[in-house]
Amino acid sequence: MDSLMAERSSAHRDLLRIDLPEGPPIPSPFVEADRQQAVADLLAGNRFVPAELPPGPYALRLELREGRLLIDVRDAQDAPLHAYLLALGPFRRLIKDYQMVIDGHEQAVTEGAAEARIQAIDMGRRGLHNEAAELLQERLRGRVEMDFETARRLFTLVCALHQRI
Repeated sequence: MDSLMAERSSAHRDLLRIDLPEGPPIPSPFVEADRQQAVADLLAGNRFVPAELPPGPYALRLELREGRLLIDVRDAQDAPLHAYLLALGPFRRLIKDYQMVIDGHEQAVTEGAAEARIQAIDMGRRGLHNEAAELLQERLRGRVEMDFETARRLFTLVCALHQRI
């Protein structure tokens, strides 16, 4: 077993499934690839521990409803355990900026832009991801403990859901 496989097999996993609502397709293949990678990475390793629930693993259903993020936590057999509803207002600027960065990245790649430009766009994207992850952790503090990488990947999924609106 190579070192990557050893890392993945020993990774902490509180989430065993991520469900997103059916809806219109995500308009950008780049955003869809980002969404798929976020789900794969979440399933490979994550830390998501709701404070008042029995130990996982859990399944998450994520939806946007009336300007809010619904995080529906379920047990392994898909029985509802608890739902968290977060206002998206504090995330709106980050979601909008993230979409502009993704659009810029897609355009740069399509146009065959210089590698330095693409790397600069990626650095901006990482910065937005980091800021959004910190905000998500803050908004769920005391209710759900999650690591930074889990928060980053969940934000990616929020942005992908937002694309469908």
